[in-house]
Amino acid sequence: MLAVDAVNKSNSGHPGLPMGCAPMGYALWDKFLQHNPKNPKWFNRDRFVLSAGHGCMLLYALLHLTGYDSVTIEDIKQFRQWGARTPGHPETFETAGVEVTAGPLGAGISNAVGLAIAEAHLAAKFNKPDATIVDHYTYVIMGDGCNQEGVASEACSLAGHLKLGKLIALYDDNQITIDGRTDVSFTEDVLKRYESYGWHIQHVEKGNTDVNAISKAIEAAKKITNKPSIIKVSTTIGYGSPNKSDTAGVHGAPLGEEEATLTRKQLNWEYGPFEVPKEAYDQYRKAIDRGAKLEAEWNQTLDTYRSKYPSESSEFERMLRGELPQGWGKGLPSYTPNDKGLATRKHSQICLGALGPNLPELIGGSADLTHSNYTDIKGETGSFQPETPAKRYLHFGVREHAMAAILNGIAYHNSGLIPYGGTFLVFADYMRGSMRLSALSELGVIYVLTHDSIGVGEDGPTHQPIETIPSLRAIPNMLVFRPGDGNETSGAYKLAIENRKRPSSLCLSRQGMPNQANSSIEKVALGGYVLEDCDGTPDLILIGTGSELDLCVQAGKQLSDSGHKIRVVSMPCIELFEEQSDAYKQQVLPNAVRKRLVVEAAETFGWHKYIGLDGDSVTMNRFGASAPGGTCMEKFGFTVENVVNKAKKLLT
Repeated sequence: MLAVDAVNKSNSGHPGLPMGCAPMGYALWDKFLQHNPKNPKWFNRDRFVLSAGHGCMLLYALLHLTGYDSVTIEDIKQFRQWGARTPGHPETFETAGVEVTAGPLGAGISNAVGLAIAEAHLAAKFNKPDATIVDHYTYVIMGDGCNQEGVASEACSLAGHLKLGKLIALYDDNQITIDGRTDVSFTEDVLKRYESYGWHIQHVEKGNTDVNAISKAIEAAKKITNKPSIIKVSTTIGYGSPNKSDTAGVHGAPLGEEEATLTRKQLNWEYGPFEVPKEAYDQYRKAIDRGAKLEAEWNQTLDTYRSKYPSESSEFERMLRGELPQGWGKGLPSYTPNDKGLATRKHSQICLGALGPNLPELIGGSADLTHSNYTDIKGETGSFQPETPAKRYLHFGVREHAMAAILNGIAYHNSGLIPYGGTFLVFADYMRGSMRLSALSELGVIYVLTHDSIGVGEDGPTHQPIETIPSLRAIPNMLVFRPGDGNETSGAYKLAIENRKRPSSLCLSRQGMPNQANSSIEKVALGGYVLEDCDGTPDLILIGTGSELDLCVQAGKQLSDSGHKIRVVSMPCIELFEEQSDAYKQQVLPNAVRKRLVVEAAETFGWHKYIGLDGDSVTMNRFGASAPGGTCMEKFGFTVENVVNKAKKLLT
C-alpha cells in the first residue's frame, strides 16, 4: 500500500510489482535477511538486490519499515521527485541500503553474481576453521524482463558453472510485461533453462498469499551449498486491485485514487494513504535489534580473528577501509627510448605482473581472450573455480556484457576488491550498458580493452574499433586512457588503481611502438602534456595518442628540420586534461597557436574543440578493411609522410 500511495502521489511509477511481490519481500526481510538497519554498510550483511528495479517502491518500503534512516515516510511521499532519496530506480549513491544501481533489466541479477563471487573469494581467502568472518548470502528478486535480457542469461550461466551456493534468486513469475501477457514473446520453461545452467530450482505456486511456502523454499535453497538457487514464485501483478491486477496497465502506471480506494476495500486495508499501523512497524523493526546483535557477534568474531591471525586481519581490515597497501605501485616499470618498444597490451601485462604481488585485492580476467588481452598475472597459476575460489583470475567465457556487470557487482560489494576485465575494444559495444552503470555508480572498475584500432589488421572492420574510443569518452565520469608507450601505460594503471570512484577504460594496441624520451608515469595524471617542444611560440601543434603518438614525434622532427617550430602534445586521457587549470591548458595548447593537427586512428568526433577552425586531423571517417595492420595504417594515411604533408598544408 505504500507503493500504491507513493506512485499515486507522484503520478509516476510501477505499483504492480510491489503489490505482487509483497509476500516475497516480507518473508525474506522479516525471516531471513541478516542486516543492520542502523549500519547499512556492516560488512557481513546479506546483500539484497531488486533486479526488477522499476518496482523500487518495494525496496523503499522495506527499507523504511525495517528502520533505515535513509528512507523516512517523507522520503516515500517524495517518490521520484527532485532531490528525493527515493528515485525512480534504486541508486546506490542516493539511498543507503540500496546495494546495486538496478536500472536496465538483467543488470541486477548479473551484479548479484559479482556480489556472490566476491563473497566466495573473500571467504576462501580469509576464513579459518575456528574463525569465520566472511559468511553472507546474496538474495535477488527478479522478473520476467530480467529473464529475457541476454546479460542475465550470460551471468547466470557462469554462476551455475561456478556453483555459487550463496546466491538465491526469487523469480516473480507474473507473466506480464509492458506489451501485455508474456506469451506474446516468452514461452520457454525458465526453470528448465536454469536447471541446465546448474542451478537448484523450486516453484511456489501460490505466491500471492503463501508466505510459509516462500519461506520453506528459501530454507531449502540455503541447504543447497553447491549450486545457486532460483525459486519461481507465481504471483499476480497488482494483486489486490479489483480492476487492474493481472494486466499490463498496472505495470507502469498509477492505480489512481478510485482504484486505490477499491484496492483498500478488496484487501480489507482500513488505513489511509501513507498510514502505517503500529503493529507493522513493531514487527518489521525487530530487524533493528536483530541487526545490532548480529553485528556485535560478528565484531566479537573479528576480535578473535585479530588476535589469532594478525597478518590476515590487518589485510582484511585495510581492504574494508578502502586503503591501498603501502608500496603497491613500486613495481610499475618505467622506460627509456633504449628499451624495446612493445604493444601497449604487452605493457599492460607487465603492469599486471608488477601489481599482482603488491595488490592482493586485484581480481579479474578476460572474456575468453586471455592470450590476446594479456590479462593474466605473471607467476600466478590456476583460476577462480568452484574448487579454488581463493584464486583471483576469472575466466568469464565469451560473455562480455556479463563480465562488465559482474565486475560492477564485485565493486558494489564494497570490500576493497579492485576488479578488472579484458576484451577487444570493439566489444565494448556489448558491455556499454554496464560500463555506463560503472560510471554512474562511481565504481572503480578497470576495463582492459585491447586491439584498439585498424592496427588489428586481418580480422577486418568487424573487429576494428573506429568510433568506440570517442563514444567511451562521451560517458560522464569515465576515464579513457590511450597510452602512447610503456611509461604512459604504467601511468594509466597507476591512475586507474587510484581512482576508486571512476571506472577506467584502457585502450591498448596490438602493434608495437617505441618508448618516448620525454614521457613519464607522472605526466599521465595531467591528461595531456608537451612531449616535444620548440623554442618560442610554435607554428603548429601536433596532438597524438596511442600508436600514432610516435607518428607525431617523427613528423615533428622532419618539420623542425625544415625550419618550422613544432610542438608535440601527448594526450593519453582527455578527461584528466580537461580537469586541469585553465592556465595549464593554455600552457599546453595556447589559443595563439591556431594551427593544430590531431593524429588518432579513430573517428574525429570529440576532437573538434582542440582542432579549432584552423586545424585538421588524420583520423578515420569510414570503417576499416581486412588487411595486415601495417597495410591498413598506410592505406588510411597513418604514416609520417601523410602527417608531414597535412601539417605543411596547414603551415602554408
